[in-house]
Amino acid sequence: MKYKRILLKLSGESLMGDKQYGIDNEVVKQYAEDIKAVHAKGLEIAIVIGGGNIFRGLSAEKSGMDRAQADYMGMLATVINSMALQDALEKVGLKTRLLTAIKMEQICEPFIRRRAVRHLEKGRVVIFGAGTGNPYFTTDSAAALRAIEIKADVVLKGTRVDGIYTADPEKDPSATKYSEITFKEVYANGLNVMDMTAFTLCEENKLPIIVFDMNKTGNFMKIANGDGIGTLVRN
Repeated sequence: MKYKRILLKLSGESLMGDKQYGIDNEVVKQYAEDIKAVHAKGLEIAIVIGGGNIFRGLSAEKSGMDRAQADYMGMLATVINSMALQDALEKVGLKTRLLTAIKMEQICEPFIRRRAVRHLEKGRVVIFGAGTGNPYFTTDSAAALRAIEIKADVVLKGTRVDGIYTADPEKDPSATKYSEITFKEVYANGLNVMDMTAFTLCEENKLPIIVFDMNKTGNFMKIANGDGIGTLVRN
């Protein structure tokens, strides 16, 4: 395996599958099986999931809701997604721990960095919920922050596209994919990889990012093996 400890960032929208809203159980099951296969190879896996399939703070703000209130609601949406994935992972036989930045003692543990690292060392899949616990920060920022805190080797951003393109491939058929790109080239070309706070955190801490299609079975294993799929962002 190319990596020892990884942080997998999943978007909330990816959990929808073909639905317009909510959680597609078949997608969650597929993710669980893929994660189990990689975990069986001895990798330590931490996960951050967005909440956009349930609630988006930015969208609510545009309709008149207070931004901080909307962001806290979005954090709760990430916990719902985290619990769904936790259930699927445990059904395939993995031991998990859900740690959140907002205390919810009945359903999860509070985030404590040393505890999270210890869970990983014991072979548990760790899911980080509720973002950073602060409004005005995205789950991309939470993923970058947690990855740095636990000293992950890489951030794997699992999306519905197979990498970073020169333009939106769904809108521009002539768009070409980058196999590898530097942080500075992403800035220079105005490409949208992660939000700027998260992206800068990764750059400053020399933490590589790989963007790949998580919805294709087996891709997660290929990334863990070091196969050249997706797009690598590096210093």
